[in-house]
Amino acid sequence: MSTTSSPDRSSTIDCCNQADVTPVTIEASDLESTAPEYLRDLKRDLAESDLAPTGLSLEACFDEDCSLATQEEVDRIRGYVRAGAFLGVASLTVSVSDVENPEKVRPALAACAERADREGIVLELEGPITLDA
Repeated sequence: MSTTSSPDRSSTIDCCNQADVTPVTIEASDLESTAPEYLRDLKRDLAESDLAPTGLSLEACFDEDCSLATQEEVDRIRGYVRAGAFLGVASLTVSVSDVENPEKVRPALAACAERADREGIVLELEGPITLDA
């Protein structure tokens, strides 16, 4: 199988047909669960309503200088990365309200961003921390 594109063929995007759907961003707090069964039903309901989930947003807080608390919050974010990948969103916006120890939080969020990237999702941060030192 060749990894180069053939000059005679149109790209996949060029061949797409437009659909009349409304893009929506889902608030993580509105999700009842991140379990696959729930997400599958939600995805079906959205499609039946001609809604396309394009973004997922959630709030996070790192107000403790504690490795365990940081890991718990990052694990929660990672769960939403998985949920977003299942739903097919393009971006996950994390609004961070407080960061007690940026040196502890930054590498954990960078790992989440890398995971999101592997899933085809852009992780966007809002608040007092960035991934750049």
